[in-house]
Amino acid sequence: MPAVPGLRSPYSRVGRLVYFGRMLDKIRLEAVGALPADYLGNLGDAKPTVFDGRICRFLRIGFADLIARTVAGGTDAEILTWAETRAGLPPRTDEECEIWNAFISKRGWRDLSTPLVRQRAAESGLSDRPIETMFDYIDFDEGRDPVATRAWELKPTVILIMGVSGSGKSTTGSALAADLGWAFADADDLHPAANLAKMSAGAPLTDADRAPWLDAIRERISTALAADAPSIVACSALKQSYRDHLFVNRQRMRLVYLRGSRELLAARLASRAGHFMPAALLGSQLATLEEPADALVVDPSAPPAALVTTIRAGLGL
Repeated sequence: MPAVPGLRSPYSRVGRLVYFGRMLDKIRLEAVGALPADYLGNLGDAKPTVFDGRICRFLRIGFADLIARTVAGGTDAEILTWAETRAGLPPRTDEECEIWNAFISKRGWRDLSTPLVRQRAAESGLSDRPIETMFDYIDFDEGRDPVATRAWELKPTVILIMGVSGSGKSTTGSALAADLGWAFADADDLHPAANLAKMSAGAPLTDADRAPWLDAIRERISTALAADAPSIVACSALKQSYRDHLFVNRQRMRLVYLRGSRELLAARLASRAGHFMPAALLGSQLATLEEPADALVVDPSAPPAALVTTIRAGLGL
């Protein structure tokens, strides 16, 4: 079937959910008589197994109510917020949305819908395409590349750049954010005043000192993920327990570790002025450091532009 103007891929996301935007597109197109007749049979929640019905049940709303809200106007995000709160219950959790996305986007892959996907592909002359799911079939049938349209799944939303003081987290992170057009957050800016005073006096932080700071960083990351706002976060994240606390969604986050020699780190700290972290604390940071096993490891001695190139290549960005 040829592409339908105004009808996006089922893989496209609104907020935390796939398919929701496509359902809104169908409602809007049908309201102005622009939805092709072939699509009308699967519009709505009358059939329990069609995608419209499944997502309406997930959101605990009726399709007729969704039609009324959609044609009344508003952005996709506004309508999704309405849908998530319509039932008077707490919105679905991030984990529930992850499970939903995984379930619905993989329908047709080794399940009861597999024969139907193969049948549809054969009927459309697409048997030679790498179609594994119904979403894949819809995209190929409408002239799209599923790999491109599900880029949200293949690429991270938040990249955490870690390393001890002097490794270049802020410089590298801000350069990477600028190159990607993403937001940048420096965890140093989230330290409570008491922590800054303690470090400035040459005293290392304890886990108790770091706890409110890590909570603030976690909240910043959670906000970026909820808004689907690609972001770079620079944070020392020295211990595995700290990283476990910060990685609220491992599917949508990646870790980059700037691992420099002690000599490089010491030279950088000795040459910078006006920073709250004195060079004398390098030893305590290295003693606290627990190197990650799941990170892209990068040598920070290279210029920032070269580091950006290395990180983008390593993460496929």
